[in-house]
Amino acid sequence: MKLSSKNVKRWLEDETGSVFIPVHTKAQKLVGEMRKELEGLRDSCKMLLDNSGKEIDKKNEKTFKRARALNKLARLFLERTQHIKIPEVVSYDSFQELIQDMQKVLLVIEVDTRNWFPRISPFFILDRRRFLTVFERNKETAKELSNFLTKEYTKTKTLEETLQLADKLLTLEQQAAAFQGQKGKAEGEKRLIEGEIAQMQQEVTALRNKAGLSQLTQINAAIDALCMELKHDLQHLQKPFVKLQSLALHGGGSGLMLDESAKLNQYLDNPYEAFAAETVGYPTLKAILAKLESSLPDKLNLKAEKERKARQAIDGILRQNSLAGLHQRCAEASARKRTLSASIEVIAIQADLSKLQEHVETLERKGKVTESEATVAERAYDETMEKICNTKSGIEKNISSFMGKKIQVE
Repeated sequence: MKLSSKNVKRWLEDETGSVFIPVHTKAQKLVGEMRKELEGLRDSCKMLLDNSGKEIDKKNEKTFKRARALNKLARLFLERTQHIKIPEVVSYDSFQELIQDMQKVLLVIEVDTRNWFPRISPFFILDRRRFLTVFERNKETAKELSNFLTKEYTKTKTLEETLQLADKLLTLEQQAAAFQGQKGKAEGEKRLIEGEIAQMQQEVTALRNKAGLSQLTQINAAIDALCMELKHDLQHLQKPFVKLQSLALHGGGSGLMLDESAKLNQYLDNPYEAFAAETVGYPTLKAILAKLESSLPDKLNLKAEKERKARQAIDGILRQNSLAGLHQRCAEASARKRTLSASIEVIAIQADLSKLQEHVETLERKGKVTESEATVAERAYDETMEKICNTKSGIEKNISSFMGKKIQVE
């Protein structure tokens, strides 16, 4: 038999109403009786508390100690009974919990009455009898509840659990629908964001393809190539430059002037900018190289092979002007870049590009947030669907064991 999740509870109630309803009704009735008896027990505790308190106030030497003991005992009894909670909604579990709580409290009170009531004698005889009468009725009612639980209520425990599972199933299905909706909403927002980012990227590409910025991009690419070429030509001077810089910093007699020392630092940090900024013939670089050459034999302590390569590079630059063509190209490229960068058209394009890129970055962050939300919702949906599957399986197994019928919950 196939049953929908919405109909399984009604079908179960129709099939088992003749068994479950009488048992559940009796359980509710017994809980009502227990509530009444417990209220009576609390009233008896208050009666002991009030009467012993009055006797304490009289300060009679004969009764004072016993009255104080009874007052303390009654207060303790009352506190214990107040911890017992009568369930508003009766179920097998709440019924069982009530019985356990009652039995614990009644057992402790019984031990205390056996130990203390004889010591209070012969005073408060009537009060103690009234209390014990009510106390015995509570014990009998608790015993009746316990017998009912083990002999009758336990037969419908599985049925009651199954009805609760049916309610749980509907709740889980509502949660799954909500998670699926959240996932769909997040994914929809993500698609909109991705579409907006794609549109922004097209605008960025269009701006970058404009004449002025396109030329600036080409110049930057040419400068990158020139940087690599200059780095290659100066590669054997890198280590000597570092040693010469150290010599200048520690006062080792490098012979460098202040402007030359500053230029040397620039050549180490950004060789292209240092080289392109030189005047025709790059005199500062040559002055540095001349002093480097004079320091090679006894001050820099280079290995033989490194010194040989350094001398070869210095000779090419100082005496053969090997960097003349490269310097002219670097100077022209830098001048062209400055001219293009300062043009009104390029400045306006770069401002627009900056705004677009900021917008794209904002959208990308927002897209990550929506993607995370979709992932969380999907995970919660999958977990809830697993719970739904387990709950359906539990319902089917319970019905099979309790009623001997095979059903499939859809």
